[in-house]
Amino acid sequence: MSTAYRLLLPATAILLAACTHQPQTSLSVQEKQLGKCPMELSTGQTLVISLPSNPTTGFRWVVADAAPGVLRSLGPEVYTTPEDAGLVGSAGQSTWRYQAQQSGNGRLLMHYQRPWEVDVAPAKTIDCQIAVD
Repeated sequence: MSTAYRLLLPATAILLAACTHQPQTSLSVQEKQLGKCPMELSTGQTLVISLPSNPTTGFRWVVADAAPGVLRSLGPEVYTTPEDAGLVGSAGQSTWRYQAQQSGNGRLLMHYQRPWEVDVAPAKTIDCQIAVD
């Protein structure tokens, strides 16, 4: 076994070990995962939330509280439909991106509703505590 190979093997193992301890820079969450709250994030981490949505029915996700003390929005909601759906009115995905900006606690509250129906209970609600360290 050559000396270079002997040095390369431990160096590779150290490098791989260091990579496994790095915090995840982005966390993608879907509707069923939002039921597992509270959600813990690290400062600087990006939170990507994707929820099934079908605006052609009049229903849409309304963000009532986005933990403004700890999360910062990285842009507006983005709605996408599957390319292979090919059907008018087919459901798609609504996606929001946030960055954990500072330590603290907050609340992510979202309602799936028809925004003009103010006296009608939402069809779905997501209520998740957010903790940023």
